[in-house]
Amino acid sequence: MKAIEPPYFPIIYLRGYAMTMSEIEDTVADPYMGFNLGSTKIRQRWDARIVKYIFESPLIRLMKDHGYEDVYENGEELSIHGTVSPRTIWIFRYYDDSSESFGEGKIQQIEYYAARLGRLIERVRDLTCGVAGEGGERVAKARQRCRVYLVAHSMGGLIARCYLQNTAASTTTPVDKVFTYATPHGGIDLRGVGNVPSFLRMNDIDNFNETRMRTFLKLPKNVPVQSLNGKFDPSRFFCLVGTNHRDYSAAMGLAKHVVGPMSDGLVMIKNAAVEGSPRAFVHRAHSGHYGIVNSEEGYQNLRRFLFGNLRVEALLRILSIALPPEIAKKCQQGKKVKASYHVEVVARMRGKRWDLHRRTTGEESAILVPFAKVEAASEINLVSAFLMSSERVDLRRAGLGFSIDLGVLVPEYEVDGALFLKHHFDGGYLFRDKVNLEVSWGVGERPRMRFGFDSQAPNGMTGEASVAPVAEGGGTVGYEFRIAIQQDTKPGMKAELILRTFGWN
Repeated sequence: MKAIEPPYFPIIYLRGYAMTMSEIEDTVADPYMGFNLGSTKIRQRWDARIVKYIFESPLIRLMKDHGYEDVYENGEELSIHGTVSPRTIWIFRYYDDSSESFGEGKIQQIEYYAARLGRLIERVRDLTCGVAGEGGERVAKARQRCRVYLVAHSMGGLIARCYLQNTAASTTTPVDKVFTYATPHGGIDLRGVGNVPSFLRMNDIDNFNETRMRTFLKLPKNVPVQSLNGKFDPSRFFCLVGTNHRDYSAAMGLAKHVVGPMSDGLVMIKNAAVEGSPRAFVHRAHSGHYGIVNSEEGYQNLRRFLFGNLRVEALLRILSIALPPEIAKKCQQGKKVKASYHVEVVARMRGKRWDLHRRTTGEESAILVPFAKVEAASEINLVSAFLMSSERVDLRRAGLGFSIDLGVLVPEYEVDGALFLKHHFDGGYLFRDKVNLEVSWGVGERPRMRFGFDSQAPNGMTGEASVAPVAEGGGTVGYEFRIAIQQDTKPGMKAELILRTFGWN
């Protein structure tokens, strides 16, 4: 039996939905069911040359970066109890039973797949840690330490939720974390129609209808369909959201037109996460060559969530906004003024060539903040990020560097029901700057965070953020850093950038 070294637990991958029997046959013919697919993008270098940027695939990168292995040998899956390494990747081949090649050629209910997932989880536990009741106290302790990760694309995330919220129905499940790519946690919406109609039962497409979802997730009517309903800790359930609908080519490009913008081409942004979960947004399509799974951005969020050692929550608290003089005058006259502010945010790691999180107006994914929420000085969630201190670019530096590109656009004001465009130039910003951040900590020491604005010192640090202990639900203790933001123009903004850090793993 090989030693378990947290956080390196077995990974079980669940693929997405296959609509036709032909797609199912293509799926079951692939040993890794798509998790082995990578992508090649083009980049422009400083000298204007076009070069390739190759992402080998999540499977190969987990093997290269973290020492994971597959479970195939001599044409079969490993099957000797207690001898399989915890650093293994398993493919949940749930479509085998539905294929004409390996099964009955009949599509099964999602509850059936969830029950099979439960059996696979127990099998992985047996193979990794030994069979319950055999091997005495040593095996019992190993099984107690044994955990698994579920990594799921699209409908695979609903199968994972069905297992956790319906089939498992127990707090003793060995699932430690769940990561979903582009899963329709709120169902699939069609333009002008709403949720996928429940009568579309061909090949179980009604799995994406809210009424059907409530059944297989065991959710009462008064609980939102995107809720885990207390069956699993949402802080350990990460949702990666795609925002590129233009590059989704499924159904000969029809899907992206039926679903529309503010989606990944199939799943609306608003439907792609569970309540209370950490999440990140990447400009990737639901699948394909520019898909969310076979992307560097997706992989980097995955590995940090599974193996990172620092969780960072970034929030913006707008304290006040100076309105344009004419709009302020309209407010004083008692006119009804309405507006929503588009907040853009891009999070990057120092020395890296990809975005960890990206929401922009031009890509139809900016955060929309109503005027009333701004007036109430509410906290706006910008990004949930997981960092790895072992990835410092410069080992001479004690800190881990990252940046947040932040922009708040001047809105289109509506006065008494009519747009006020007299002095409006589209694309104007109340605030726009890149905040460079470096967090450092030592054993038993309070962490420090240095910061700097690009407008004052490009890529530099000029100050140190105030820090105070902070607690969250469940008794987790971390630290909160606050950085003042002020744009003394009209219109302008006064705000605080709040960063809360917690140990992870």
